[in-house]
Amino acid sequence: MRGFAAIGLVSPKSPANVGGVMRAAHCYGAAMVAIESDRTHGKFFMGSPLDTPNAWKHVPTLFGELRSLIPHGCVPVAVDLVEDAIPLPSFQHPARAFYIFGPEDGTLGHRHLDWCPQRIMIPMRGCSNLAATVNVILYDRSAKADRYARGVRNSDLAQVSA
Repeated sequence: MRGFAAIGLVSPKSPANVGGVMRAAHCYGAAMVAIESDRTHGKFFMGSPLDTPNAWKHVPTLFGELRSLIPHGCVPVAVDLVEDAIPLPSFQHPARAFYIFGPEDGTLGHRHLDWCPQRIMIPMRGCSNLAATVNVILYDRSAKADRYARGVRNSDLAQVSA
């Protein structure tokens, strides 16, 4: 898949989760991580024990209002357990996506959902850890891009499982 993925975090709760997100961004080749939060600053992730590759040295990290940090040509995609969210298995990732993740102890709310034209959710019984959710979304993007590159379509997968 051509294009890129960028990550936006809204008020992440813990340094460990930001470190885990940075590691995922590095592992899956995300173009950047942007953080909007009153409770987050540089020391929040630099040196986190979960950021074993020191991703903050390799993945651009921006701080500020996420809406003003949307990379040019990117589609903002809210990742949240909201009623109109598309389940991840049936979601087609945009070539240039800016995935917006809310805090573990809250939701994105209308302040962020209103400017995200696409909304997705991971079907599960509860909610997941922030870093784990970022990993799942980036893995799904990567796996679907790989299948697409090999010419395998979702309809082909449905025939195999039938």
